[in-house]
Amino acid sequence: LCSVFSAMKSFCVFLFLCAVTVSTVLASEFHLEGDYLIGGLFDIHYGDTSSQSDRPEGIDCASHTFVPTSYRRFQLMRFAVEEINNSTTLLPNVTLGYEIFDHCTVSQNFPEILDLISVNGSVFPWGELQRDLSKYSKVMAVVGPFSSSETWTIAPLFMMDLIPLVSYGAASSDFSEKVKFPSFLRTVHSNKVIIDVIVSIILHFKWRWVAFLNSDDDFGNNGLELFISRIKDTDICLAYKTKLNGQKKHSRIFKDIEAQGVKIIIVFAVDIRAEALVQSAIQLNVTNKVWIAGDTWSLNENLLKMKDIRNIGTVLGVSQSVMTIPGFSEFIYSSKYQSYSETEEETKFCNQVCNCSSLSPEELNSLDPSFSFAVYSATYAVAHALHNVLQCGVGKCSGNTTVFPHRVLAELKKSDFVLLNHSISFDRDGDPQFGSYSIVFWNKSGDVQDVGFYSFHPSVHSFINDSSIEWHTDGEVPTSLCSPECPVGYAKHQDGIHECCFSCEICPEGSYINTTEDPHNCISCSKMEWSVEGSTSCNLRTIEFIPFTDGLAISIMFGACALVVITAFISVLFTINYNTPVVRSAGGPMCFLILGCLSLCSVSVFFYFDKPTFSFCILRYFPFILLYTLCIACFVVRSFQIVCIFKISAKFPDIQSWWTKYHGQWLIITVIFFIQGFLLTFGFLFNPPQQYNETQWYPDKIILSCEINLKTYSGSFVFLLFLCSLCFIFSYMGKDLPKNYNEAKAITFCLMLLIATWVLFLTEYMLYRGVSIISHNAVALLSSLYSFLMWYFLPKCYIIIFQPQKNTPQYFQGLIQSYTKTISQ
Repeated sequence: LCSVFSAMKSFCVFLFLCAVTVSTVLASEFHLEGDYLIGGLFDIHYGDTSSQSDRPEGIDCASHTFVPTSYRRFQLMRFAVEEINNSTTLLPNVTLGYEIFDHCTVSQNFPEILDLISVNGSVFPWGELQRDLSKYSKVMAVVGPFSSSETWTIAPLFMMDLIPLVSYGAASSDFSEKVKFPSFLRTVHSNKVIIDVIVSIILHFKWRWVAFLNSDDDFGNNGLELFISRIKDTDICLAYKTKLNGQKKHSRIFKDIEAQGVKIIIVFAVDIRAEALVQSAIQLNVTNKVWIAGDTWSLNENLLKMKDIRNIGTVLGVSQSVMTIPGFSEFIYSSKYQSYSETEEETKFCNQVCNCSSLSPEELNSLDPSFSFAVYSATYAVAHALHNVLQCGVGKCSGNTTVFPHRVLAELKKSDFVLLNHSISFDRDGDPQFGSYSIVFWNKSGDVQDVGFYSFHPSVHSFINDSSIEWHTDGEVPTSLCSPECPVGYAKHQDGIHECCFSCEICPEGSYINTTEDPHNCISCSKMEWSVEGSTSCNLRTIEFIPFTDGLAISIMFGACALVVITAFISVLFTINYNTPVVRSAGGPMCFLILGCLSLCSVSVFFYFDKPTFSFCILRYFPFILLYTLCIACFVVRSFQIVCIFKISAKFPDIQSWWTKYHGQWLIITVIFFIQGFLLTFGFLFNPPQQYNETQWYPDKIILSCEINLKTYSGSFVFLLFLCSLCFIFSYMGKDLPKNYNEAKAITFCLMLLIATWVLFLTEYMLYRGVSIISHNAVALLSSLYSFLMWYFLPKCYIIIFQPQKNTPQYFQGLIQSYTKTISQ
């Protein structure tokens, strides 16, 4: 700031001349004497001074483009001050004056700014100001300026002395930071609110593919930043964005928009930039678009009256609620017909020349009323703050109170008064807590029509009357999508950088799509659920198992009980005929062990039914494998004995004697039993069978079964398979033994049935995993037991009961002698 003041020394003489000249002017719209002065900054002319300069320069505003709408707002401040001075309740017996400047550029209007903060034509450094409180600016507060860029440039000069700067148009959200702008307040809402309204319109009509054009200034750039931040968590995609700075050709902008296929164009720019863009759109024959106007140009009269404006499409806009200010129209008529001095002498008065004498009162009253209430309320807010500082009562104010700007600022922050039925107050950031926005539509009659509203105090509430909008698409709401919405049950797979551009892929079986949570990914169903292709939710699977009441289960359990009864009958029969040759040739005492194992193995069948539990899974496998191994061990020993008796004993008599002396058959059976018992116990301790939910075979069902780890129990299965192979080898070696005495043939046939049974079951298990496989497993188990029972024991029972003549020692000795003669020959 010190460097700024050093650069401004050249203006001191100029400011002094300005101050002297004021007293010589007969009458001026820009100046009014009073007890207390309010500053005013209005861009009555627009000077596009984009060129760089190495030193501060003044500017002749009157030589630049006249802005009628700004002149209307300028007159509104004058009207408000006059109304306040005529009031008997607000600032009674106190005259309010003003010093208004034509703030026509962002960077070349420092003379009037320094004049506002000067004291008797001088600007004092901050240190001197602190020591002498009388050296404050001649104005106690300033209304303005209008744009955010103008505010950014001049605000620091007012902030350092805490001079209230009450803007009626600066909407950049950055000004809400009180650390940087402690004495800044405004009577318009920040860009954040305006962007919220625009986004609400886009969401209401379900537009997803939009372009954002903003002026290249603080107002427009801040709006773009807020828009990008606001749509981050929505389905809106910014297809195209660019800055309107007067250098980029409009034709190129519209070509880019057309190339992107964008139908919705948001123009967030100052009035002049927006007006130039829309005029170019008409000339370039840009059609079938929806234009969303910011509050700076949504009520632009020039564009409304322009020929062929309807050809560009549909124009929607956000505007401040238009309020009629009583008495202003009459003030305009009386003010315009007063005689103001516009002589050469006035031209010396700091460029405060209007050049607006050709503007009639009717034209002035018909101009865009945007920001009118903002100027009106800003002026009244300063007046009420001064009223409180002066401790004004009924009919008078305190004359002993020194008015410092920081005291006015303190009262401004506490503002709470009613103006035209609106409660005027500010929040902690200096933003207004009053007002609302209208959603407007440019109809075919050339008028601006209210079609909705957006209010935010005390709570957010919005409404849009869709039926009031006449769309350019023959009554249907236009669409703006990069990609059409996916059908139900499809996931979006993003193409490129924009989420709005995607391809659709149907969700496979076992998954679903929830578009409210994640429209981009198919979610897998849990193991307890299922779904068909293209689902939006999962269904619970049907749980299936074989109950005890199932018909096949009852038959299998009946077969198991029958096996127990048959083995009991055979055991009794063999006990009665224990010393007969048939029983002794069948194995003697070993027969009872085999029959006992077969009976106990059948118990496992009952645990294949009902809902499987941990204990059911163990009892389904452990008893059967262990006892069936013991049964096979008996047949291995028995097959070996048969071969040994008829073939090995003659050649190796020592083996026969050792076998008989040490009961070799029982020793081998015991060893086999303990080996298998150890293998099974080891497996069941470290990885016992568990309940298993089969979910792969049927998508909509869960088959409850028991799972056994093949790797863990591979030793037990390999050992059992080895015994079966060994038994088959021994029994096959004795296939040519005497008829009716050939136990080896019976064992061989039983083993072949056993092998065939399990080959069939395993083949089915590989091809089918339905609930019936559990019953078929039980059938295979029971068939394994019946194969030995039916084809090894029952033939012997037949001989004992129906052919007792063959169950004598003489008959068996005859068979042996006949076989001996045959092999000797």
